[in-house]
Amino acid sequence: MSYRAVPLSTLLSALPPDSDDTIQATAIDGFVAELPRTLIGGVAVPWLAVEEPPHPWPHLAGKTVSAGPFYLVWQGFERVGISTEQWPYALAALSVVPSPIQRWPAIAVDASVPEDAPARRGQAVFIANCLPCHRLGGSGEGTVGPDLRRPMPAIVYFTEAGLHALIRNPAAVRGWPAQQMPAFDTATMADSDIDVFIVYLRYLAARLK
Repeated sequence: MSYRAVPLSTLLSALPPDSDDTIQATAIDGFVAELPRTLIGGVAVPWLAVEEPPHPWPHLAGKTVSAGPFYLVWQGFERVGISTEQWPYALAALSVVPSPIQRWPAIAVDASVPEDAPARRGQAVFIANCLPCHRLGGSGEGTVGPDLRRPMPAIVYFTEAGLHALIRNPAAVRGWPAQQMPAFDTATMADSDIDVFIVYLRYLAARLK
């Protein structure tokens, strides 16, 4: 498709240099993406596409609505691995906020955990791909999916194989009328990403017992 769009960097150019480090993109349906501001000035270029009322976009697959009225699209995304969950559509608001770790310390691994440790890498996978829809023990703002810690941690009632299968293709594991979780293929989330995400869930479950 071709879009009428405004560079996101232009919209944010009036922000003072000491403003918070995350752009929170809130959608009409309760999806909330947390976008590090370091992404916005990087190799991939984000644009805010604007649906023109006289020329509405086509409906999304399986839905009766389009991606409008606003849709965040990325130019050059393939060069830096922008997550599919970092393309929020049906946007209602953009806000400048502290990072998820600052707002919800309960989801953070301990500062002593090395940068390359699986649990810390899993934390990054969770924030980019899961936090937009799921809360974790009440931490987060997404309302599309269930909380992954309340009333019982997901790591307790899912086997590791079950979690892998659910993330790859939720509809193949369980279904319900309001199901919205998309499938994450290997191009979007590698097996190693799922592995470290599970390590992260186990880490939090053990720490918060």
